[in-house]
Amino acid sequence: MRETKDLVIEVDKETTFRRNIILFLGSQSISLFGSALVQHAIMWYITLTTQSGAMMTIAIICGFVPAFILSPVAGVWADRYNRKMLIILSDALIAIATLILAILFLIGYDALWLLFVMSAVRAIGTGIQNPAVGAILPQIVPEDKLTKVSGTNGSIQALVTLVSPMVSAALLTIASLEVIFFIDVITAAIAIIILLVFLDIPVHAKALKKQTTSYFNDFKQGLVYINNHSFLKSFFIFFAFFFVLVAPAAFLTPLQVARSFGEEVWRLSAIEVTFAIGMTAGGLLIAAWGGFKNKIHTMALSSFVIGACTFALGLVPVFWIYLVFMVLTGVAMPIFNTPSTVLLQEKVEGDYLGRVFGVLGMIATSMMPLGMLVFGPISDVIKIEWLLIGTGLLMFLQGFFLLGSKVLIEAGKSISDEAHS
Repeated sequence: MRETKDLVIEVDKETTFRRNIILFLGSQSISLFGSALVQHAIMWYITLTTQSGAMMTIAIICGFVPAFILSPVAGVWADRYNRKMLIILSDALIAIATLILAILFLIGYDALWLLFVMSAVRAIGTGIQNPAVGAILPQIVPEDKLTKVSGTNGSIQALVTLVSPMVSAALLTIASLEVIFFIDVITAAIAIIILLVFLDIPVHAKALKKQTTSYFNDFKQGLVYINNHSFLKSFFIFFAFFFVLVAPAAFLTPLQVARSFGEEVWRLSAIEVTFAIGMTAGGLLIAAWGGFKNKIHTMALSSFVIGACTFALGLVPVFWIYLVFMVLTGVAMPIFNTPSTVLLQEKVEGDYLGRVFGVLGMIATSMMPLGMLVFGPISDVIKIEWLLIGTGLLMFLQGFFLLGSKVLIEAGKSISDEAHS
């Protein structure tokens, strides 16, 4: 009788988990699709109307800097307040700003600076949302399913990345920019309704307590927590260098293709599409496989593959072979990102998750632009191929740093392995 009761409870838990994760990932995917449509539309609108590299740079800065500045504050919010409500509020902020912009464009106010402001507001919303999403997943996903869920989420995001440029381009040929803005408002509203009405997520422990410390003290406590955990320090140092080194492959490959293979638009589209296909496949692969027992071993494998492929992108003289290595790079990215995210979700105490993801957000939004400040000007002096060869070699060597770090290897062990040791 007791066994039957336990079985019923387990089935109920499994049903609740599946329902919650479908609702959560569904809402986030719908919202992401609308956001991606607008993001591509804004960048193409600026490109077509100005044909100015300076204007594009301003738009990119507006999309990066607010998220970097806000990440530490947003991390504190994700630990102090209801994470579901933070996600809803950030979606609402972006939707309201997009609606205002759509109305302004409809009545004839279509100044370029409004698009820069919009990019900044969207970056603020993303900066608030990312730490909350990273911290909320362990609340609704059992620990043994985090890798599968994160891998599936990565595949969905990659699929959106693949489809959204095509849909955005198609819409721009048959409709005005403000129509795409309205689509984003509708997708954000659907996502908010799903979270607000259909998804019940308990508020985490710290958010239920009365907050007795200031924001600054909370952030400081988060930094002390990171400093007192040697694996987090090593982890973030690795990530900082990795994001700097990946900058040429992320930002300079379109310029390399135009210079070395030809300026045809289809070539630039091909590298985006093949990379997104690779990421979709990589997300499905890590979701099905789960990676090695030790997550650091999985990250090291991915680092070797990304390094080797980046190295190869600087060498191959034939474009279709170049695309093969672009696909392989895409496959390797979720195999790197998923175990690294799950590692933090498993090892960091729930009350500090938001702040830890906030610091990770600061690193992610600052290191790649800093890398471009170095590699961008250099690419006008020396061939991009040499930059890819050099950074690819260094990323490959970083894989040995992961394997050689006792602290990280110990942190990467699965829960069952830790129980036996």
